[in-house]
Amino acid sequence: MNNQQQIQIKATDEALKGLYANMAQVAHNSEEFVVDFMNVFPPAGNLVARVVLSPGHMKRLAAALADNIKKYEEQFGEIKSSNLPEHKIGFRTE
Repeated sequence: MNNQQQIQIKATDEALKGLYANMAQVAHNSEEFVVDFMNVFPPAGNLVARVVLSPGHMKRLAAALADNIKKYEEQFGEIKSSNLPEHKIGFRTE
């Protein structure tokens, strides 16, 4: 017998709309990874979301992203990498 329990996730309509980010930045220490998603349109930008992950979760996320990119490219063709930003990106707090 399979005793797996189904988990129901609650999501608001606002969260289901999603957020747009055209840049991400990753930082880490020994305990966690921090992924900042940003919407950058020079000369300014906004932090859209910050996601903090354990190293184990980050590794599973990286594997899931790689698998989905592979499947996408099999269906739609190779994704061309975009150029690195020409501007220095930094945070300010208000």
